[in-house]
Amino acid sequence: MSPVRRLQLAAALVATLFLHAFAAPQPNIVVILSDDVGFSDVGCFGGEIETPNLDALARNGLRFTQFYNTARCCPTRASLLTGLHPHQAGVGHMMDDLRHPGYRGSLNNQCVTLAEALRPAGYRSYAVGKWHVTPGHNAAALANTSQWPLQRGFDRFYGTIHGAGSYFDPSSLVRDNQPVTAANDPGYRPESYYYTDAIADHAVRFIRDHARDHRSGPFLLYVAFTAAHWPLHAKESDVSKYKGLYDDGYEPVRAARIRKLRELGILDPRWSPAPPAEPWDKVKDKAFESRCMEVYAAQLDSMDQGIGRIVAELRNANALDNTLLFYLQDNGGCAEGMGRGTNASPRPPSPTLPPMHPDDPLFGSQPRQTRDGYPVRQGIGVMPGGPDTYVAYGRGWASVSVTPFREFKHWTHEGGISTPLIVHWPMGIPSSRNGGLVRQPGQLPDIMATCLDVAQATYPSHFKGQPITPPEGASLRPAFLGKPIARHGPLVWEHEGNRALRSGKWKIVSRENRPWELYDVEADRPESHDLASRHPRRVTDMARQWEDWAARARVLPLGAWRGK
Repeated sequence: MSPVRRLQLAAALVATLFLHAFAAPQPNIVVILSDDVGFSDVGCFGGEIETPNLDALARNGLRFTQFYNTARCCPTRASLLTGLHPHQAGVGHMMDDLRHPGYRGSLNNQCVTLAEALRPAGYRSYAVGKWHVTPGHNAAALANTSQWPLQRGFDRFYGTIHGAGSYFDPSSLVRDNQPVTAANDPGYRPESYYYTDAIADHAVRFIRDHARDHRSGPFLLYVAFTAAHWPLHAKESDVSKYKGLYDDGYEPVRAARIRKLRELGILDPRWSPAPPAEPWDKVKDKAFESRCMEVYAAQLDSMDQGIGRIVAELRNANALDNTLLFYLQDNGGCAEGMGRGTNASPRPPSPTLPPMHPDDPLFGSQPRQTRDGYPVRQGIGVMPGGPDTYVAYGRGWASVSVTPFREFKHWTHEGGISTPLIVHWPMGIPSSRNGGLVRQPGQLPDIMATCLDVAQATYPSHFKGQPITPPEGASLRPAFLGKPIARHGPLVWEHEGNRALRSGKWKIVSRENRPWELYDVEADRPESHDLASRHPRRVTDMARQWEDWAARARVLPLGAWRGK
């Protein structure tokens, strides 16, 4: 046998062994989503907040450095769950029905969810946490259960239908199809209730029950934490870890993150990080401001502890090696000023309102009182953390969270749409790639495409008698092996009239009713140097691409989100 032939046979044997090693049977799939968290908050993406469990998943998996969300909570969830752009699923804005196909405020019947798509492939599906793809803000909205998780393919659910509320007593809390309260739920009676813990505890419970009752088949688990969405609510034992860490203000934290991002290889040395949004020396109540970030950090710390319990349960069930686990975020840091007005009031020495009955439901985002009768307080100077406070961490800390980018939740500049993506799958990612960075761009519909790929499932053309909009994503699986993602079009966004399109290294982006800006995101991902005036033809061509997509994807009429 010739030396060339021997080399050919050896190469074929290596390829066969490689494919055999990574041709895993259908994996379990766990999708973990956090809420209102910036690009550089978690440790393995530059942050000082303690996230050892996420860091371990990244160390033994992959980090995608250019993965994108849709800039807002419910559109992201609609896109993630369906593999479509959010307008195609009916959730182009929030939960109001604006009488346009892309803006009905609830999942439509021209899409299927991850659970519905994977069920024919033998998967059981479980959802935990924030649903927020159908109205749940009052009793009338909650009476319509047609788009709740169990009606959209999931076998079990524990969580909230509405998008925000107290962490100590959540609004619109549901077990399967039954509304409950944190105070009356017979299925979960912890010594003290904290929603982040409840989400993790139920995720663990569903994994354990699946291993007991359905071990022969794979499962999908969707875990949608509300951390770190306002209000700033955390357990004091977690807050105490961060006491004093933020007393020197925004800039030292931001500078440390920039250094760490460079050390990690995530921040290109050519890039000029966006400037801070607020000066610390103009902050009047610095104790209040630093406390806000302490509580925010504690919220993420608690979430990471919960993720650690989920991973431990997967390991206990001998399921971790063949579980494809994603961690990502729904939008960038939140600069909204919730609860940051000037009318602060002190906590009264005793309850001043009648206590609520355990069966009394809570609706909407902001409760008027705690269940034991304390009024819920807001305003600069109200030290956040406890159940009778309702405050956000503000624009200054949001600017730190989105380091090194600019803009925030709502906007389609990088600070609003950039999410860390951590992927962990020991049987599907070669160990030689552990801890690696994937720099190929990706977007939410890719999660559905990847799940279909690994599950050997098919996105249907019809479902329950309805024609189904074809999926939009590309499988990320080739990137797990260091190969190119087979993408056949640009990445595109719209939210509240804020628009963007990325094709290769070029990105056009604009705020509502503003001219297009143009950036070379390879050389300038923080979007510091607008090149639109230098390349007008490129802007025109890319804008035409955006218009074609908007017409196809039910984005138009532009401005429909205003309800006019």
